[in-house]
Amino acid sequence: MALDHAILVSLLEQPGSGYELARRFDRSIGYFWTATHQQIYRVLKRMEGDGLLSVREVPQQGRPDKREYSVAGPGRTALSRWLDEPIEPESMRHDLAVKIRGAAFDDPAALIGEVARHRQAHADRLAHYLAGERRDFTEPGTPGPLDAGQELQHVVLRGGIAYERMTIAWLDDVLDTLHRLGGSPPA
Repeated sequence: MALDHAILVSLLEQPGSGYELARRFDRSIGYFWTATHQQIYRVLKRMEGDGLLSVREVPQQGRPDKREYSVAGPGRTALSRWLDEPIEPESMRHDLAVKIRGAAFDDPAALIGEVARHRQAHADRLAHYLAGERRDFTEPGTPGPLDAGQELQHVVLRGGIAYERMTIAWLDDVLDTLHRLGGSPPA
């Protein structure tokens, strides 16, 4: 997937400035597709030049005018073509898994801190996902039935939640195994 496609999806969900788009990547899309703010601005400029995006100047009080991007007809066409293309299933390339296997040739307990750090990062991400789900999909006062876009956003979020839960369970198993093989007892 190119960054272009992630930008098209985000702008179809809600038009916005480059800054707003970069913040969306930081808050949600970035967990599935990462990009720096500089990359986003560079791709926005190119996509505008290619006619995939429309831009309108939005006047602001006391600040320079804001450039708000939205998807133009050719951008929708490009996204539709990409949605119709098959993609290869993702491979499981996992540096930590290789380190864990390699620990058999060193001190397995030496990996406990690193595995615990990964577990904490996944626990933090899970908490972020769950807070977003409560805020966007289950909080009292949330509008009635979800539209198709919201349903699809929610199913992706549920996939992220399931992935983080599965990863945390696996890392707990790894930690138990490392402790059993010679590390200090689990806390």
